[in-house]
Formats: sequence, structure tokens, C-alpha cells
Amino acid sequence: MDIKAKIEEVVDKIKSDKDFASKFSRDPVKAIESILGIDLPDDQINPLIEGVKAKVSLDKADDLLGQVKKLF
Repeated sequence: MDIKAKIEEVVDKIKSDKDFASKFSRDPVKAIESILGIDLPDDQINPLIEGVKAKVSLDKADDLLGQVKKLF
């Protein structure tokens, strides 16, 4: 499984689907497993969850920085 590709897939789904974003906020394990279609052990899914959270946070920071740059 390509972890980077799966992280991107989940992040794209979070950005495009408010219901899924809400589901991810409430229960990230079930949200990710619904995309993967398989039940993963915690030691495999937790790094994926952390990667998604980091990517979403980074993307939000980039968007905010872009908005600030437009002011100047």
C-alpha cells in the first residue's frame, strides 16, 4: 500500500466532502477504513491518521499564508 497516495486520497476527500470531514473528526479510524475498504491494525492505521492530520494542517496554513500575501 502506498501510504503517501492514501494520505492524499483521504485529504482530498476531507476537502471535498463535508460529511466525510465530519466523520473523520469524530472517528478517524472508521473514516479511513471506509476509504481503504479494509480493517487495519492500530499500528498501521495510526501513522496514516497522523499523516492526514499533518497534511490537512499544513494545507490550511498554506491557504492562510496565501491569503495574507494577497494583502500586501
